[in-house]
Amino acid sequence: MARLLLIRHAPTPETGSKLTGRLPGVWLDEEGKAAAQRTASYLRGVNIKTVYTSPVERALETAQIVAQDRGLNPVEEPGVSEVDFGTWAGRSFGQLRRTKLWATVQSVPSQARFPEGESFLEAQHRAVEACNRIAARTGKGTVAVVSHSDVIKLVVSHYLGQPLDLFQRINISTASVTTLHLRQGTPPFIGVVNGTGEGL
Repeated sequence: MARLLLIRHAPTPETGSKLTGRLPGVWLDEEGKAAAQRTASYLRGVNIKTVYTSPVERALETAQIVAQDRGLNPVEEPGVSEVDFGTWAGRSFGQLRRTKLWATVQSVPSQARFPEGESFLEAQHRAVEACNRIAARTGKGTVAVVSHSDVIKLVVSHYLGQPLDLFQRINISTASVTTLHLRQGTPPFIGVVNGTGEGL
């Protein structure tokens, strides 16, 4: 059975105040690097075969910190990239809360499509496909997959079998680890959600 450690990237100075999406040039600061290092530290005893990552810079940086003590080079996987928020990218959450689309995003996200971007349904489909590919490639063993809050929430929601409209009820903190177990022919299961300490 493949075990996927779904790791949300470490925080950036913009985390919580601005929807940076896929915008380039958003990097970890010293606090973010320290958070990523803490995640790497409590994963030190876990035998990780491969570290996959979203190509977005903050995820790639986090993946490099997780991989560096293992002699691994992160493998970019576009399927777990951040949601394409289109013209929402770069705007503050204060601005976005005043839009009509915000209510849809929060209450019926299955109906939300970001202007000039993608829908949550599309993001979920490509991220789940990526997880299935990674699991098939892994066979038995553990891999890390560094991604983003909404993407991890969408993946967890899918494998729990819950409607997409409930995915906002899941909390995924920066630098947290969620464990997904996948094997062909058997039901998937989630071991840990939003883990930020030992016991993975």
